[in-house]
Amino acid sequence: MSDHLNLIKLSVGTDGVEDLAAWQATPHAQTADGLPRHVTRMWPKREAELLQGGSIYWVIKGIVQCRQRILRLDEVTGQDGIRRCAIVLDPQVIRTNQALRRPFQGWRYLTATDAPADLSESRSTDDALPAELSAALADIGVL
Repeated sequence: MSDHLNLIKLSVGTDGVEDLAAWQATPHAQTADGLPRHVTRMWPKREAELLQGGSIYWVIKGIVQCRQRILRLDEVTGQDGIRRCAIVLDPQVIRTNQALRRPFQGWRYLTATDAPADLSESRSTDDALPAELSAALADIGVL
C-alpha cells in the first residue's frame, strides 16, 4: 500500500491538457525558479503525505485528464497580506485515464487507490477525445 496522498483540483477555464501546460508556462503561474505553481488559500494539513510522492490530479471540463507531481509547498503572501500556499509542481504533465468528476470547490485529497492510472507510454500522445464524448463514455463506465 502506498503511503502518499494526492490532491484533486478543478482547472477552471482550461480547455485541455495543452491549455493547462501553456498557462503554467507563463511567468504569472511560476515560482522564482521557473517551476509551475498553483496558489490556494488553504494550506494542506496532510502536507507530509503529499510530499512523499503525491500528485495533483487536474479535472478539466468535468474529467480527470492529467496529473503533476507535487514537489513542495511554498508560503506566499498575497497583495492583501493574507498567507497562502503555493503548490509547486513538476513541469511534466502526465496524462491519466479519464475519470468523470462532478464540480467541487477548492481541492480535495485523493488516495493513491482512488486515483486514475497513468496512460501507458504508447497512449500518452493520443489525441484527447472531445470533452462531451469523454463525459458520456465515463458516465456509462467505458472510460
